[in-house]
Amino acid sequence: MSRKLMLVLATAAALAACKQETAAPAPEAATPPPAAAHTFTADITEADFADMVNTLASDEFEGRAPGSVGEEKTATYLEAQMKRIGLQPGNNGSYFQDVPMVETTADEAATTLSLTTSAGKRDLKFGTDYVIGTRTGQTDVKLDASDLVFVGYGVDAPEQTWNDYAGQDWTGKTVVIFVNDPGFHAKDETLFGGNRMTYYGRWTYKFEEAARKGAAAALIVHDTAGASYGWDVVKNSWSGAQYDLPAKDDPEKRIPLQGWLSAEAAKQLFADAGLDLDAAYASAGKRGFKPVPLKAQVSAALKSSITEKTSRNVIGVLPGASKPDEAVLYMAHWDHLGKHEGEEGDNIYNGAVDNATGVAGILEIAEAFAHQDPKPARSVVFVAVTLEESGLLGSKYYVAHPTFPLNKIAGVINLDAMSVGGKSRDFVVTGKGNSQLEDMLKVYADQQGRVLAEEGNPAGGYYFRSDHFNFAKAGVPALYAKGGNDLLDGGVEAGKAASEEYAKRYHQASDEVHDGWKLDGVVQDLQALYGVGKDLAVEDKWPTWYDGNPFKAARDAMMKAEPAKK
Repeated sequence: MSRKLMLVLATAAALAACKQETAAPAPEAATPPPAAAHTFTADITEADFADMVNTLASDEFEGRAPGSVGEEKTATYLEAQMKRIGLQPGNNGSYFQDVPMVETTADEAATTLSLTTSAGKRDLKFGTDYVIGTRTGQTDVKLDASDLVFVGYGVDAPEQTWNDYAGQDWTGKTVVIFVNDPGFHAKDETLFGGNRMTYYGRWTYKFEEAARKGAAAALIVHDTAGASYGWDVVKNSWSGAQYDLPAKDDPEKRIPLQGWLSAEAAKQLFADAGLDLDAAYASAGKRGFKPVPLKAQVSAALKSSITEKTSRNVIGVLPGASKPDEAVLYMAHWDHLGKHEGEEGDNIYNGAVDNATGVAGILEIAEAFAHQDPKPARSVVFVAVTLEESGLLGSKYYVAHPTFPLNKIAGVINLDAMSVGGKSRDFVVTGKGNSQLEDMLKVYADQQGRVLAEEGNPAGGYYFRSDHFNFAKAGVPALYAKGGNDLLDGGVEAGKAASEEYAKRYHQASDEVHDGWKLDGVVQDLQALYGVGKDLAVEDKWPTWYDGNPFKAARDAMMKAEPAKK
């Protein structure tokens, strides 16, 4: 559940002497509990859901780390469950899709970054003043006296008539960027999403856009309010091994060097350049902003070790009765943080809520579809993706290598960290206000006597922090909804207490199955999400993004390439 629980903290981003390794341990070490040990029913039930979560979150699965014995047991178990349910292999006759990954570990002691202004040369300290990394797969990346240019929020949004990069050649230059959107710090609800982060506010977008513009490097200025987390999160996330797809398997252009400046380092940089950081925030949040040369140069040397590995997505499909070439897609990530050797006490990070619950959820929905009468007209695809905790890499790879053309996928429904606090009066839609899938969900929420609600901190941009986002970025409408904050048993206070309790267990060894779970709410959520997919799979619907959404243009373009029935 990387990044999506920034209600709690944020975790790692993604990135990349190549020695080849394989994720497959010896087969004899990979025998999971038998798939038929529990008698499953056709309905979505607490008992069926709990059995799968108990298995996936058991110590035997060792925390489900990619490339481990735990992965092999997980993949074997998921394949057995898909076969039992009656799903067909979803990837050219196989239930598995190999996902190549590159592990990049920066040598912090050998990594340097310095800033030169009229005040002289200033050497910054890794982890204290800055963090940098590369996604190129190169062991050595250097930057020599690159001109620094402040580009505000680093946004090029045609539908907003906003371009912070307009009118310059960015070759060889290093851009300095604010995190979040122009409307956030300006407190202007008329700009972008105001206090609610849009796609353009995500730090990942900032680096992607800088790469598209041809910059040599990009540095984001950290501020706790804008990022929704403190500098320690950035420092910890960019330290140690980072993961990414190999560049050849990623359609996006990559920038050679990317990273963050601490607020203190940025303030000093602007002061040395004769500028005021607070004034820069004010100017960047106004229409008509123009890039500002900082009269400063940056030099950097990054040394990294590179290792290639492989993990797997697990894919099953229920072929459509009359439109098998069109699809509805459910997804959940199966990976967690594995076993931490050498750590005292319980060192297995079981990932019960995150995300054994989501995987069990899509399997329960698959069971309902398999027993549905009439059978769905469209195919229904169930994808358990890997490497979510390492930067949404399994889903990113699937989007780049889909088993159905993206313009044939009517919609995506993501299950990630289901709420185990019990039934609620509301139904939280992360990123509420994105697409017509929400209109379809509202039908079922109404039937359950619930209201759709947005997440508690829309400024955090949680919609962009789970696997559905890769589909959204490509243009495919994607829904991410779960649980609620106003519980039937205890109201808002009980919902807050449940969230705070889970916050203590997030990404800890204590994320295990607990006796206090109330699964009636999970069943309610799954029934509603099944209903949305059922309508998509049976009826000839092609939901799209709401007007003004940044992903709408990509969807419109792909649907024009091969028109779909409306």
